[in-house]
Amino acid sequence: MNSRERILSAVKQNKPEFQPLPETTRFQSDYPDLVAKFSEILRFIGGTPVLVANYEEAETYIRQTYSDLPSVVSKVPALSHLATTDWDVVDPHQLETVDLAIIQGVFGVAENSAIWVPEERGGHRVLPFICQHLVLLLNTADLVPNMHDAYERLNISESGFGAFIAGPSKTADIEQALVIGAHGARSLSVVLLQNS
Repeated sequence: MNSRERILSAVKQNKPEFQPLPETTRFQSDYPDLVAKFSEILRFIGGTPVLVANYEEAETYIRQTYSDLPSVVSKVPALSHLATTDWDVVDPHQLETVDLAIIQGVFGVAENSAIWVPEERGGHRVLPFICQHLVLLLNTADLVPNMHDAYERLNISESGFGAFIAGPSKTADIEQALVIGAHGARSLSVVLLQNS
């Protein structure tokens, strides 16, 4: 018996008894108004919440706020006519000049204003991170209180890639100074649709 076999044999003989997994702790969040909490946190982390009644009001907001941006990609079917750039690209380098990306989120989390965006909603996984400005649309009925609720709702088998996006890109790595737009979108607006 060589040293490898002796070590493995010793490990097998000294294997600890099976221990059951600990009970999972689940946090409850009792926010009386999920939209208000989501909006409060989004403002705190540098984003802009916009409450609208429908897609027409969402379009009005986008046109008024981002009218000076020439390269717009919209992955939202109801707002596809706002696109000035083809979003269906194979090479992500083609998206490097995108000024504004408009994407529909699946659900949002009130406690941290994170929005789940799977790759198929964004067209390409790099789009929400390479664009200069990002608009995420989200139905207010699709807000959950916390990340425990979010992970219960999340079905990762539906997508090859997805990300929780919260606020514009930011870092405070250098001398604890907050820099917005350091590694991705410089601004994030979340258009909250009340009746859609």
